[in-house]
Amino acid sequence: MMNLRFAIKTALFVSMAAAWPFSAQAASPGATTGSRANTSALQNGARYDRFIVTYRDGSTEQTNDAAMLQNIDAAISRSGVNRTILRGGRAGPRIKASLKRKLAIGGKVVRTSRKLDRAEAETLMQQIATDPAVVSVTPDVMLHRGRDIPMPESPLQAVVTPDDTYYPFYQWNLKAPDGTATYFGDANLGGTYVNSAWSLSDGTGIVVAVLDTGITRHVDVDTSMADAGYDFISDAFVSGRPTDARVPGGWDLGDWTTTEPWLSACTSASNPPSNSSWHGTHVASTAGAELTNNARGMAGIAYNAKVLPVRVLGHCGGYTSDIADAIVWAAGGHVDGVPDNPHPADVINLSLGGGGHCRRSDPTGRAVQEATRLGAVVVVSAGNSNDDARNYTPASCPGVITVAATGITSRRAYYSNYGRSVEIAAPGGGVYQDDDPATGAISYDGFVWQALNNGTTTPVPLGTRYSGYAGTSQAAPHVSGVVALMQSARKTLGMRPLKPKQVLAILKETAYTPMVTPDKRRSIGAGILNANAAVYEAVEEHHEDEEHDGHPDRGDRHEHGDEG
Repeated sequence: MMNLRFAIKTALFVSMAAAWPFSAQAASPGATTGSRANTSALQNGARYDRFIVTYRDGSTEQTNDAAMLQNIDAAISRSGVNRTILRGGRAGPRIKASLKRKLAIGGKVVRTSRKLDRAEAETLMQQIATDPAVVSVTPDVMLHRGRDIPMPESPLQAVVTPDDTYYPFYQWNLKAPDGTATYFGDANLGGTYVNSAWSLSDGTGIVVAVLDTGITRHVDVDTSMADAGYDFISDAFVSGRPTDARVPGGWDLGDWTTTEPWLSACTSASNPPSNSSWHGTHVASTAGAELTNNARGMAGIAYNAKVLPVRVLGHCGGYTSDIADAIVWAAGGHVDGVPDNPHPADVINLSLGGGGHCRRSDPTGRAVQEATRLGAVVVVSAGNSNDDARNYTPASCPGVITVAATGITSRRAYYSNYGRSVEIAAPGGGVYQDDDPATGAISYDGFVWQALNNGTTTPVPLGTRYSGYAGTSQAAPHVSGVVALMQSARKTLGMRPLKPKQVLAILKETAYTPMVTPDKRRSIGAGILNANAAVYEAVEEHHEDEEHDGHPDRGDRHEHGDEG
């Protein structure tokens, strides 16, 4: 009998939230509305030495790096950060700025010669923004994979036989929410009708880019596109590679923080050391990389789509600037120093995030605009802090489809972010029996199950493990996979692909109302994803003649961002 190997964790999500991307400590977005300096991602106690400055087209600073650095140095002088007094009364070393690189969407990554505290960084950013040539200035902060809740180890084995798949036992999320009892005895009221949608589409001809920790080899995962992917991490400390150079291939090298130098730099009492998450493998498997109809393991949603892994997260997370470039590249746009992507994505999944309100003029906002202009649908997780998603990025970026998490009862998961920035919900897992933390009883049906690697730090050559995670990171790839099914169905019938705005309209129109009525103050959007209805509606002929502007411009949706 094949054993399921469960991930072991002792700290629950509530103890981790304060230190990780979807932190309840995010600053209020109202503090920077209308300003060219978006300081909403800055947090007390953190230090910053990387900033992204975007200049107006045709300005001297945009074309002349020396002039740009001269102006940044002048802003440093005006900001007063050079007035630091060291012990003994000596003045601290003067801070200088250096240019790291230029982003695909035109911003420039500038690094200061020492790290600044929150007050210093905010003052410097405001001084930089006084230059009339500046469009926006933001900190180049670390974003992180969703701190999903892993299924604890159990002494029980699943009652399965070697020739069976685990789909009948564990994957309630892909079935009809018709109240049928699961293998573990829960009534399924939160599934997504994927099992019906498979009669219409399987994802053939569609590319889904998963921007995450990369992917690992596994007996039940299609990694045929891994070499075609790319590692966009430009910092050797984060990537774990010997140099800062970006490299071909979307392979996950591990993101553990149990050893130095990451143990000291990236962990704390509220953010304990952790083994490698293999987060990208789990997310990609839900979207479609999990081999399906092969009498082994689990099933993936768009299982005949091509899943393109793009590594943007490593040890301690991933920089905003790298993620912005990866979004553009994945959609088929050009990034200097990287060969163009020969497999432009129809769908881009971002199960990651960090604190801060995203505006259209910010680097991530601009990257999303470019991706949607190129025709890609960008799907992101809402975040795991039980907070308003408008305080987090990229969940609040204009142009994305933001996904909240629900459980098997259809209730909003207790950890899931919410609010007017959320368009739709999908299964992320409620962790506890009946999706209710008050029970204190962890349930097998409280998780989304997929493949994982067996390694604790670096990956083993061929994984055989499966495990459950709960989080909005698991909800987002449900939507990405269904969008791939929608576009694939149209392609098979010789129809033009839906534009991003059309996709969003169909997802919202076909979503079903949860059995557990959501709190009006904590909206999860139009309802829960209905894969079958969405795919069916996608191939209705009336969509063929609809006129749209080519990308989901949410300028009229104030809840998703300022024009800034």
